[in-house]
Parts: sequence; structure tokens; C-alpha cells
Amino acid sequence: MTESHYDLVIVGAGPAGMAAAIDSARAGLRVALLDEQQTAGGQIYRRVGSPALRDRKILGPDYYYGEKLVDSFQRCSIDHIRGASVWEAEADQLCFSVDGGSHRLTFDALLLATGAQERPVPFPGWTAPGVMTCGSAQIMFKTSGLAPAVPVVIAGSGPLLLLVACQLVRAGVPVEAVLDTTPGSHYREALAELGGALRGWRYLLKGVRLLAELRQAGVPLIKNVRQLQALTGSDGQLERVEYSHRGRRYSRVCKTLLVHQGVVPNVQLSRSMGLEHFWSEQQQCWLPRCDLWGESSMAGIYIAGDGGGIGGALAAELQGRLSACAIIHRLGRINQGERDEQARGLRRQLDQQLAIRPFLDRLYRPAAEFLHPADETLVCRCEEVSAGEIRRIAGQGCAGPNQAKAFSRAGMGPCQGRLCGLTVSQLIAEVHQLPIEEVGYYRVRAPIKPVTLGELATMAPQSSHHGAGEVAEK
Repeated sequence: MTESHYDLVIVGAGPAGMAAAIDSARAGLRVALLDEQQTAGGQIYRRVGSPALRDRKILGPDYYYGEKLVDSFQRCSIDHIRGASVWEAEADQLCFSVDGGSHRLTFDALLLATGAQERPVPFPGWTAPGVMTCGSAQIMFKTSGLAPAVPVVIAGSGPLLLLVACQLVRAGVPVEAVLDTTPGSHYREALAELGGALRGWRYLLKGVRLLAELRQAGVPLIKNVRQLQALTGSDGQLERVEYSHRGRRYSRVCKTLLVHQGVVPNVQLSRSMGLEHFWSEQQQCWLPRCDLWGESSMAGIYIAGDGGGIGGALAAELQGRLSACAIIHRLGRINQGERDEQARGLRRQLDQQLAIRPFLDRLYRPAAEFLHPADETLVCRCEEVSAGEIRRIAGQGCAGPNQAKAFSRAGMGPCQGRLCGLTVSQLIAEVHQLPIEEVGYYRVRAPIKPVTLGELATMAPQSSHHGAGEVAEK
């Protein structure tokens, strides 16, 4: 790193971050991009430049589409800061740690392209060894070519469920069953959005092909599954999964249970900055409030990609380019007319990509048993706080998630509420019979990632008269 001030700093090297960096660098901006991974691509194109799997059919063409984007990114003059964990951001600077030391960058504009995280799926047994998310299984595939232990059962709702099942089958990993928890009523409700779904026919066709591939492989697809439960054996490891289907109780032996209930924006950093957020009933999550260019409620701070609302990889790439147009104009490299001209085609493509979202959001909205788990289910796995405990303290007067921290320590663990935040808000709203907007969310504060005193101390200037203790105290 040769400079500490940049025209544009980007957090996240997924499709939105890479696309914005490429366009901005080509326009002559000094750009730094920080990412926790060592290679660009984000989770969707993770290690696409050096894949662990030799057979390209396993992960499919959608994954290898990212090769061109990564290649363009690497050819541009961009300071790519690898292995960087951003733990604080403000209006004109951010702090991050890399290789055991912390650093500070200042900027004229900041783009948060922090992507999405899998929606937490609290249900009885979800913390048992052997239960993991579909996204985790994909990371194993992409990073090291490893597959989960068999027998494998996959359960949940959403397109990724089918994709991961097919990828496992292509790799020769037997899948015992796919348990679809999408309620039957959601199919009827989604019909109201059929017009948009037809405009996004390519995604529908992709889903049909995945279903056909599973049928051809002989993988049972059991729909309208309810009351999912993971059970362990005497050794504490996952032994089987139980579920209800058409009024009967079933049990399947498995060593790995892959679960998935869709994805939600990663808003920890945007929340820690105090940016405005609102509750999306459609996507059942909090979204940062942004304009059509991705500019947030704080001038000069932009958000692009799934971190601003779930739209998928191709939409994220287009949103990154739109934000880049706005930033390049903001910094005086193009005039307003040039900005609007460059954006016109991007907006048309983005509308096409997002046309199917209302249909998907209605169809794959998580079932109520996951949004409002039973009392005995752990909600905060870091501090082992159950849903029943959250309901109990809410009944005693706890008005919101921040009070719940003090009452129960929910959200106080290493993940800082990333896994329990949505569920805690929904449970408190349920008890008080209030809209979730009135209940709110955890107040997220820096540092949003674990950082040691030693890492903080490295930020002290070499010539400073202040000791490390004073720096750490800040």
C-alpha cells in the first residue's frame, strides 16, 4: 500500500465491488478495494481464477462467468488489499486489520459492496455438529474441492437449495433427499407476481432444468416439509433428521444436513455507520435506504449489490457499475449528461435482472416456524439464548433488541448479532404485537469485527509521544 488517501475505497471484492472498481479505475480514479479473501470474486465467484475442481461441469457456467470479471479487475490499476478485515468506517475514513496490523484509509467516496449472508435458520438441532448451510458446502467445494460427509440430506427453501443438490450430484456425492420447506400457500401467493416471473423466464427455465436434473439422478424431492429437527447420537454428532409431511412423521439417517432459507443483506458495516435502514416485508430483512445510484443517507457513501437488497450476482455487477457512474460524476471526471448516458443501458439491463425478484421473494419467503421458532430452540448460539428466553424477557417489558442484550446477553457473542439479530427482533415484535419497524434492530457499533489491542497499537504513528495504551483506549 503506497497511499493512504484514495478517490474511492470499496469494501468487498464480489461482482458489485469488482465492477465498480474496474469502471472507476478506467475513468482515472485512484481506487483501493479491501476484501477478507486472498483472491477477488466474493462468495459467488470464490477462487474462480484458480478453482479447486478440475471438472467445470460441477459448479456450472454461472460460476465460471466470473472469470472474465476477475480477469478485467486484475488488469486494472487498483490497490487490492487482500485479507483485510474492516472493523470501522466513518464518513471520510475507515480502519481495517491485515496480517496482524491495523491501518486507516481516507477517501472522497466509499462504496460498500459487502454482499449477503445466509439467513439464519433456527430450528431444533440447528447447532448440532454435522448441520451446516448450503453456502458453507459451496465454499468447501470452491476453496478446496471437499464434499460434506455422507449420507447428505438438504433441507430448506430457495434456488440455492436445488443448485447445491445438483452440484453435489455432479461431483458424485449421493444426496439422500431434498426436503423443501416452502409452504404450499406460497405457491398460490407467488402467482400474483407471475408477470414479472415471465419476464425473468431465463431464471424459471434454469429452475426447471435443476429439478429435471435431480429427478434424473433419482434424488427424492419432498415438498411442503414441516417441523424439521436435527437429532444427535450418543457421540454428540448428527445422526438423523426428522420432519413432518402430510400429517406423518418421518426420520432419515444422515451425517450432514445442509440447510438454507435464502440470503439477507450483510448490513453490519452500514448500520455501524448510522446509515438509515428500513424493513422490507417483501424480503423479510432490513435494507439500507439508497437512491437510484446506490447513494445512502450519508453523502458520498454508496451501497451496491446484495448488501443493498437481494438481486443476485448479475444485478450486483450492474448496480456496482451504476454507483461507479455516480461516483465518477461526483468527483468531476464526467458531466451529468455523460453519467446519464452511461447509465441508461445499465438501468435497462438491471430492470430485466430484477423482474423476477417479487416472484422469488414471495415464493421463497421462510416458513413461519423459522421466523418464529419454538421456545426450546436456540436463537443466539454464541450466548446460548433460546427463543423462549427472548419471549420471556419481552413479556416482562423488554421493548427491543438492545434491551435484550442487557437482559439476556443475546447478540453479545463473537458474531455480534449477525446470526440472531433478525430472529430476536421478530420474536419481540411477536410478543408485543407490533410491526417490526417499531421494535428495531441491534445498535451495531465499531469494532464490528474482533480486533486485538496489539492490532490497534500498530496504528500509532512511529514518532508519536503517545503509548499504545492510549491508542487502544480510543
